[in-house]
Amino acid sequence: MKIIIRDLGLCDWSNIEKKMHKFTKKRDRKTIDELWLVEHYPVFTYGISEKKYNTSYINEIPVFQSIRGGKITYHGPGQLTVYLLINLQRKKIKFYKLVQKIEVVIVKLLKDLQISSYIDKKWPGVYVKKKKICSLGFRIIKGCSLHGLSLNVNMNLTPFKYINPCGNKKMSMTQIKEFNKNISIKIIKDLFIKNFCIFFDYFVINN
Repeated sequence: MKIIIRDLGLCDWSNIEKKMHKFTKKRDRKTIDELWLVEHYPVFTYGISEKKYNTSYINEIPVFQSIRGGKITYHGPGQLTVYLLINLQRKKIKFYKLVQKIEVVIVKLLKDLQISSYIDKKWPGVYVKKKKICSLGFRIIKGCSLHGLSLNVNMNLTPFKYINPCGNKKMSMTQIKEFNKNISIKIIKDLFIKNFCIFFDYFVINN
């Protein structure tokens, strides 16, 4: 099945969310699925299962409510965020299977870098040495997925200390740089696209 990959670079989070909604509202049965690969300017976002925050900033970093699932997390430069705009009905993938397959893609990507990782059934995402390296959060509208995952590559992890990542007070974060000093976002993007297309049976028609 075909997929379009859009490498959007460093983007404002709120603009991307608006574009996702617009894309999903307009899409029909023939609309080709897309992956959007981005880095975000520093921002906290929280999903529909999180309590509402009565503040617009935490330590001078903006806070936004999102329609995705999950609780609060941080996005910033050096983190690869991938938005999966997939027609799950056409692809015949149930939501729980989407989450499982994405976790497997990340585990395989990390294995390609000789990093041993694992999945915790209690806390969605991917972990290395009891620390979280990849977070997930989705929304399904009209049988299509929005939002996706964030993989920590080479970023400032300090803002995670201002929150309870994913609603877990005991959660510690890590990143690929701690296990591979010479890594780049470009390498991670290429590895993600390769593994994603294999596990989800896609071929890229433009990049």
